[in-house]
Amino acid sequence: MKATVKKILVASMVTMNLAALGLGTYWVFISTVGYEYPNKITEKKLREPASLNEKFAQAPLVYTMDNLVVNLAGVPKRMIMVQVNLDMISPIAFQEIMDFDNRAKARDRIVRILNDKTFDDLETIQGKLFLKDKIVSEVNQVLSKGLVKDVYFSAFVMNSEL
Repeated sequence: MKATVKKILVASMVTMNLAALGLGTYWVFISTVGYEYPNKITEKKLREPASLNEKFAQAPLVYTMDNLVVNLAGVPKRMIMVQVNLDMISPIAFQEIMDFDNRAKARDRIVRILNDKTFDDLETIQGKLFLKDKIVSEVNQVLSKGLVKDVYFSAFVMNSEL
């Protein structure tokens, strides 16, 4: 009886070990189903120039103009210094505003808008928001293919009196 018990115990241990091995193999296989290996970065890929569309897809399309220093309308004479940032809607619009003629026209329109404003017009937040809307509409008239989404002021300084 002892020999048969030993055989049964050995057979059951072998069966349990094979079952545990099979279960472990199954878990490893299931955990790797759907796994995608990362793309290998090769020297050839690093040397390929990136296209403009790929660069623009990842970066914000904000064009920063040079500082504008303009005389405001009204008495007493006052000045404003403002830096305008144009948030463009697409890469086409960004490329269009980068054209020298369009940049000059847009800058001229913004200067004319500021020349027509008084200190009281721009003193309040409402006045600044109206100015933003006016700049967007005027610059969009300059552009034929693209559009300006929004305008940001990174510098906005007005003197109180001369």
